[in-house]
Amino acid sequence: MSIQHPIIAVTGSSGAGTTSVMKSFAHIFRREKIQAQVIEGDAFHRFDRKEMRERVRAADAGEGPAISHFGPEANLLGELADTMAEYARNGTGKVRRYVHDAAEAKELSCPEGTFTDWQTMPPDSDLLFYEGLHGGYSSGSVDVARHVDLLVGVVPIINLEWIQKLHRDKHQRGYTQDAVVETILRRMPDYVKHICPQFSRTHVNFQRVPTVDTSNPFITRDIPTADESMVVIRFASPRGIDFPYLLSMLHDSWMSRPNNIVVPGGKMGLAMQFIFTPMILRLMDQKRRAQ
Repeated sequence: MSIQHPIIAVTGSSGAGTTSVMKSFAHIFRREKIQAQVIEGDAFHRFDRKEMRERVRAADAGEGPAISHFGPEANLLGELADTMAEYARNGTGKVRRYVHDAAEAKELSCPEGTFTDWQTMPPDSDLLFYEGLHGGYSSGSVDVARHVDLLVGVVPIINLEWIQKLHRDKHQRGYTQDAVVETILRRMPDYVKHICPQFSRTHVNFQRVPTVDTSNPFITRDIPTADESMVVIRFASPRGIDFPYLLSMLHDSWMSRPNNIVVPGGKMGLAMQFIFTPMILRLMDQKRRAQ
């Protein structure tokens, strides 16, 4: 953790909705004129798409160890922790991009499923913002979470998470349903071992809960809308959280526990603005005082 060079991380599994949360933070950064250096968790995958597929094929054929993007074998988690440590010390570090699709391939002049070259971060950022699978990872000698000043978890209930992943991978990435289900099953041990524990280290968790039937996520045709869900927001420590203010500003919200507030799904983005704007401004004020 660092006062002069703060770090914010949003962590959640594939299909959890971390990209939507990232947009809420981007809005705060733009409004408050904060220059954020963004790093994507996918940039710290160990293998490009072609090599990862080959390793998965070998594992399925019994020719190699089990592997998934949720586990440490497929990621440069030590390098991620080192990058955050370097930024916390000096406000700089190395960054690259993973090329997801044809649009990014054209933008970055790199083939799909590969990485750009590592580059040095510009020296003038106000904070580091991470979005990906392992912002709260901690195991053995690798401790990513300890470098993060504000750690946010995005954790829809598991059936909703699967529905969102199925729809994204089928409709945006062209995978078959069988292929997506196979990926979900392959990743489950690593999900339990390496993803779930992170949400006990977060400062704030957002868990979307649908109010419609999602009992069989593999036949659901539509993703439940925001109006068809509620969001449970859990604070690791309620100290300093102005719950009366949040309840007054977020209509139809209520507290379910001393550190939990429940809001209508359509107000999730608004809740993030009310919750995170003062937290981010506090980090910026501490940064200015330290300088």
